[in-house]
Amino acid sequence: MRSTAAAAALSFIVLSVIPAQAHAAAPAGATAGLTLPGPTGSKPIGTTTLHLVDRSRPDPWNPEADRRELLVSLWYPAKKAAGRPAPYLTEQESAAVLKDFQVDPDALTKVRTHARLDAPAAGGRRPLIVMSPGFSFPRATLTSLAEDFASRGYLVAAVEHTYESVATTFPDGRTTTCLACVKGQDSAKVAASRAKDVRFVLDELTEGGWGKSWGKRIDRSRIAMVGHSIGGYSAARTMLADGRIKAGANLDGTFRVEEPLKRPFLLIGATKSHTPDGTDESWKQAWPNLKGWKRWITVKGTDHSAFVDYAVLRPQLGLPAQELDGARALEITRAHLAGFLDRHLLGKRTPVKDYPEVTAHNP
Repeated sequence: MRSTAAAAALSFIVLSVIPAQAHAAAPAGATAGLTLPGPTGSKPIGTTTLHLVDRSRPDPWNPEADRRELLVSLWYPAKKAAGRPAPYLTEQESAAVLKDFQVDPDALTKVRTHARLDAPAAGGRRPLIVMSPGFSFPRATLTSLAEDFASRGYLVAAVEHTYESVATTFPDGRTTTCLACVKGQDSAKVAASRAKDVRFVLDELTEGGWGKSWGKRIDRSRIAMVGHSIGGYSAARTMLADGRIKAGANLDGTFRVEEPLKRPFLLIGATKSHTPDGTDESWKQAWPNLKGWKRWITVKGTDHSAFVDYAVLRPQLGLPAQELDGARALEITRAHLAGFLDRHLLGKRTPVKDYPEVTAHNP
């Protein structure tokens, strides 16, 4: 997130297009057959949605709610590719994301995913990757990354931070909006709230209401967190608060690390903002407090949304996108995250090829 939560409370494309182009109409047929890149691992993938309720905590954004409700998408290695492909967004969520653009409002309900809804999970304990999306972004925007992790053998939990997404549809049909977007809250408050969300999700998955079904599938000694934008800030904030998280990654998010973080942390960003002399100085300021294994890379031709699904969906919708081909941007992001996670959770060296678009920094 850039300076305040309110400044980032825009639909995904506004973060990276020229304003005059934002209302351009998509070419005819542009919304037909929207697809995400296929996973690179060998395992079939299942997915399911959990509805979690933290009765001990009032909602930080809705003063009328005396409890915090969250939706969590789980992706996991499946026994077989059984069942129908998982939906991407609901009609209400798609319309909220696309409301300022001349494309079919239900276009994002038609995105073809690779995970099968409620497919039977494969046995064994798995390392867990918790994911946190960008501010105002639905958790579904992390699908390309999550499906790839699951195909490689990881269990993945993407958290929908209620009232911080443009729209969240609950199982009973309610669709909440982004209350945090209009309150002008600063990034530190959002990150602190998300840290509480993630800690609650970890408790529920390992010990709480969902512990009986999913706790036996989680290797609790191997948990990491990956976040995009404010989700990346939240990853660092959560790691400082919770020792269960052994490694973290920040995808192009402005963040602060005000005390030593002694576990592995990966930074992947766009060149304009996140080189050492870029427009966002927060990475350079945080770098000395990253005391464990650390790496800082930037990817030429990317923008803020190029590290999540919108890298490939914007061009397919006929909307302006990053300079670098979207499939290439996601390939690079997936490869570096896989190498990082395999190294620090599994103790395995997974080679990452040299990409000419990638520059490593060590200020």
